Amino acid sequence: MAGWNADTAAGPLGAGAVTLVEGSSFCISAPNGDIQPALPHGLFVQDTRLLSRWELSVNDQQLEPLTAEQKEPYRALFVGRVTRTDGYADSPLVVKRLREVGAGLTEQITLRNYSRHAVECSVSLRIEADFADLFEVKEARVRRNWESIRQIDGEFLTIRGTWQDVSKSVTVMAPQAYFLHDGVLTYRSVIEAHGQWQTVITAVPESVESTPAIQSFVRSGTEGLSPRDERRRAWVSKIPVLHISNRSIERTLQRSYDDLGSLRIEDPAHPDRVVVAAGAPWFMTLFGRDSLWASEMALPVDPSLALGTLQTLASRQGEVINATTEEEPGKILHEVRLDVSSGEALGGKSAYYGSVDATPLFVSLLGSVSRWGFASNTIEDLLPNADRALAWIQNFGDKDGDGFVEYERLNDRGLVNQGWKDSWDGINFADGTMAEPPIALCEVQAYVYAAYMARARIAYETGDFSIGDRFAARGERLKERFNEQFWLPHKGYYAVALDGEKRQVDACASNMGHCLWFGLVDKDKAPSVVEHLMSPQMFSGWGIRTLATDMGAYNPVSYHNGSVWPHDNAIIATGLMRYGFVSEAQRVAQALLEAADFSDGRLPELFCGFSRDEIARPVPYPTACSPQAWATTAPISLLTNLLQYDAYVSLGGLWMDPVLPDSFGQLHITNAPTGRGPITIDAAGSTVSVRGLPAGLQLHRGHRPWMPELVEQARAREQSS
Repeated sequence: MAGWNADTAAGPLGAGAVTLVEGSSFCISAPNGDIQPALPHGLFVQDTRLLSRWELSVNDQQLEPLTAEQKEPYRALFVGRVTRTDGYADSPLVVKRLREVGAGLTEQITLRNYSRHAVECSVSLRIEADFADLFEVKEARVRRNWESIRQIDGEFLTIRGTWQDVSKSVTVMAPQAYFLHDGVLTYRSVIEAHGQWQTVITAVPESVESTPAIQSFVRSGTEGLSPRDERRRAWVSKIPVLHISNRSIERTLQRSYDDLGSLRIEDPAHPDRVVVAAGAPWFMTLFGRDSLWASEMALPVDPSLALGTLQTLASRQGEVINATTEEEPGKILHEVRLDVSSGEALGGKSAYYGSVDATPLFVSLLGSVSRWGFASNTIEDLLPNADRALAWIQNFGDKDGDGFVEYERLNDRGLVNQGWKDSWDGINFADGTMAEPPIALCEVQAYVYAAYMARARIAYETGDFSIGDRFAARGERLKERFNEQFWLPHKGYYAVALDGEKRQVDACASNMGHCLWFGLVDKDKAPSVVEHLMSPQMFSGWGIRTLATDMGAYNPVSYHNGSVWPHDNAIIATGLMRYGFVSEAQRVAQALLEAADFSDGRLPELFCGFSRDEIARPVPYPTACSPQAWATTAPISLLTNLLQYDAYVSLGGLWMDPVLPDSFGQLHITNAPTGRGPITIDAAGSTVSVRGLPAGLQLHRGHRPWMPELVEQARAREQSS
């Protein structure tokens, strides 16, 4: 069986495939709306493919696709026509399929006759359910044969599947249809001249297979809205409302809001905790690293995602040593799956812990939430989890005691690479030779530094100077050693990693840009780092590549060795701004936002690394996730960064010093959350005004205080009290 390191080997979805997403459910289909069994299509609910075939035909003819329009992330309209069999070109029969996805699927089918004569039609829908595990479908290795039974009861078709001791079922409701035992439902109708015929078909899993539940899935009682519409409306009511003069940028930001809303999932054990799934189609679940980064970047929009993510990860924090799942005490998980049969791909467990960076990122995000002033009681409750995570860094992350956190998988099925570039060939030397473990990644040291400083800040705020001083000192020692051990003076940039023999892995890669965000880079080294990041070898015109073009492993169509990742660029842009490289940060932001124009305002997980001078539009990566959580939140982060918007509520301040390019025009944001209430922001260029500041908060220009200033202020407060 394939190991975790096969996770990036997804098969192609087919040209023009359409993906709909709502919570942990998603549907992939062809552009005419059909779910085709020969491709990795299907309706997936809780990591199980409930529908493996859903093919519509009229008079035994498949539909010719005309267009597919996504109305919301969970709803799309497919328009096609019925091909003629008499040799004439234009068909008078047009079919519209309005599909909505949630904890199941509902589809309104409308057949319109544009001819001057009545037409007799036989409308058939072929349905199959193989109950395949998501991993089986993704990696094209479906091998479990479920024993399947079809039951017909009036207008209901139920397909039940059993494999070993696991049973699943899906129920289809098709009013007035004729059901055949081979999984085909048929309608027969005569459509008058210029008339139409319409029906609604619904499919839901066993948990909601009663008639009232199916009906409530389709429409609720409030203004004719579906449950998905109502869920979206409730979320939209609490997030900021954004208006930008530049309609293209506004569309991209609004698309980010919509996609972020659709990627929200609930912790089954605690439905009040909402987290963000990593991405569609294959990662509609909680991922430690992805969900933490997405929550960090979405803080100015919806802090509840960060709180839910922290609470959910804390409840699953490692407790024992388990070589199969790579669980260790205090460690934050890499991935959790919802369905029992997913244990096929997870070594028989629902969670896998093979991530070196999720644990320090957990503490870093906790510090950010605290700094923004959200949910102080929750922060206090999570401090023991943060301290357990910090203990993991000391006891397990740095096994050889050299002061750096490194990784090496604990079994031969685990991920070979356990940072964000987790493909099997993601970490290599300048000549293309792959690095051997244990591997200490440069960006992971930055995350650890951020974790130390976050814990120190929280301690200083509560007057616990012994803890604050301890972690601040650890951070400073790490920064000093990092700049000694990772710096390549003859190249002018940082090694991407230290390998198992403590050799500097000397590839010029984007990883070092993450070190800028957290302030790990010495100021005198920052100009050279930025020069390399913005060089033609790294900057494609659409963003910063993961690997420079003159490196041995460079491939513009690889997953991690030359591609462009929006979240990677958003992180780097924030680091550029922190070190005062404003024009460079603007250039990265504008390039990404312009790239989004070529995909209807939605940034994909990644795109290929071809130069903009060579190809005048971003080249899609064949199996990129879209929508994907940290790509979805990248535009939010870019805008936050250009506003230089930050908060330190316990210090009574919001910081904002915009450097918006002229192309943005006027910016107006209402209902922007802070820890003490919503505010309204108006900005253009370098000017800004804030209305509705809660009592005790003041607006400051420049940047918020960094650690040395915070320590000084904390000690001054202690002395004055």
